[in-house]
Amino acid sequence: MTMETPLEITFRNLDHSDAVEAKVREKAVKLEKAFDRITSCRVMIEALNRQHTKGNLFHVHIEVGVPGRQVVVDRNSGKNHAHEDVYVALRDAFNAARRRLEDHSRKRAGRVKTHEVPPHGKVARLNGFEGYGFIVTPDGGEIYFHRNSLVDADFDKLEEGQEVRYVIAEGESDKGPQASTVKLIGKHHLAT
Repeated sequence: MTMETPLEITFRNLDHSDAVEAKVREKAVKLEKAFDRITSCRVMIEALNRQHTKGNLFHVHIEVGVPGRQVVVDRNSGKNHAHEDVYVALRDAFNAARRRLEDHSRKRAGRVKTHEVPPHGKVARLNGFEGYGFIVTPDGGEIYFHRNSLVDADFDKLEEGQEVRYVIAEGESDKGPQASTVKLIGKHHLAT
């Protein structure tokens, strides 16, 4: 099935690029294959500062029409330096559009997504001198983490017993399972 309205691509504060347009068309076709009820798609790619030749951030705005609804993705790059690459900004925006369309499809089909409790545990041991620690999981397992995996907190102020969420890294370290990201839970406790 093809869209009722042709794909619209707009460039703002940057010159038209055949390569970027081809990438947008490729990503729109993938969206359309995954969600056959798309009626329209508009994509706007904007360079946030036309004067910058290096270090410019790209903003991508996508509007996808589906029966009875408009799905909008407005990926404001903010300070995400990965979005200095227009292709990364496009990838992230189209991934967000795909997720929103999946959510929309689930809601229409009556399959509302239940939110799982993210992996969490408590700081079990810390080695401040060498900059690493271990998290004990609810089932008694241990997860290694390095000070660099701690997000929005100071490793030197971390205390044993504090509750944290974590993301497991692919593969294991020589110390066993390893967290790639660790974040303090703070005042908002998770339901288990």
